[in-house]
Amino acid sequence: MSTLPERDAEGYLIEPGDWNEDVARALAEEENIQLTDDHWDTIRFMRDYFEEHQVIADARFVIKHLAERYGKEAQKKLFLLYPYGYVKQACKIAGMRRPRAWSTG
Repeated sequence: MSTLPERDAEGYLIEPGDWNEDVARALAEEENIQLTDDHWDTIRFMRDYFEEHQVIADARFVIKHLAERYGKEAQKKLFLLYPYGYVKQACKIAGMRRPRAWSTG
C-alpha cells in the first residue's frame, strides 16, 4: 500500500485534493470498514458536493441523497455504513478535513 498523504493529529487529510480511491481504501481499512457500493455512493456524493460547493456536505444532505434509494431508512443506513459516526468515519474516508462546526441554516 502506498503512503497516505499528510494528515492531522486525528487522521483527517490536511488537503482534500490529495484524496483518491486508494487513499479512501486505506483510510477505511484503518476504520475497519470494508467499502461496499453503498459506501462508494456516499463517498462520491460527498466528493461531488465538496467540488461543487467547496464545503463538506452536512450529514442531512447525505441522508437526503440516500433517501432516493432507501426512503425513510436512509438515516439508519448512514449509521450502519459508518457506525462510529458520519464525521469520524465518512468525512475521514472521503478525504475531508475535520469539520469544525456544522451550519444550522
